[in-house]
Amino acid sequence: MWEILIPVAVVGVGVMIYNGLVKMRVQADGAWADIDVQLKRRHDLIPNIVETVKGYAGHERETLEAVVTARSAAMSAQGPVEQAQAENMLSGALKSLFALSEAYPDLQAAGNFKDLQQTLKELETAIQQARRYYNAVVRDFNTKIAQVPANLIAKAFNFRAREFFEIDEGEGEVPSVTFD
Repeated sequence: MWEILIPVAVVGVGVMIYNGLVKMRVQADGAWADIDVQLKRRHDLIPNIVETVKGYAGHERETLEAVVTARSAAMSAQGPVEQAQAENMLSGALKSLFALSEAYPDLQAAGNFKDLQQTLKELETAIQQARRYYNAVVRDFNTKIAQVPANLIAKAFNFRAREFFEIDEGEGEVPSVTFD
């Protein structure tokens, strides 16, 4: 009797561990998809910001081109680490753009520009929340596949540790620009 129960129990535990790892992998994929959606929304908003600024400060070509270039790099980045690096560059370019806008009172007074800036601020908050959730899921997944006995199942079925999505502190925040 024990000859049957022990192998069945071992297989049962193995299946439970495997299913738990699959669940965590799917959660990590879903959390990354949430980040990707927010980043795409951000990328879609940037041309509107650039066009608005261009209408008031079109001769500031270098700053505008830096934003467009950084956006292109961010849109083509693959994986959390490369994506984070590209988003850091984009955030820096946006900071320069918003700093530039301070020199143009008409732009600062434009309702459209204020609306775009507020939308960007809301997107940055959503990205930050999605990033926190993703990193928490990845932390749990990476911990699980490193622990015994799950590490045996993870190795046998090729579960690999995930990369964190880390934005430099302060780089992911919208620049503070006041219109007083």
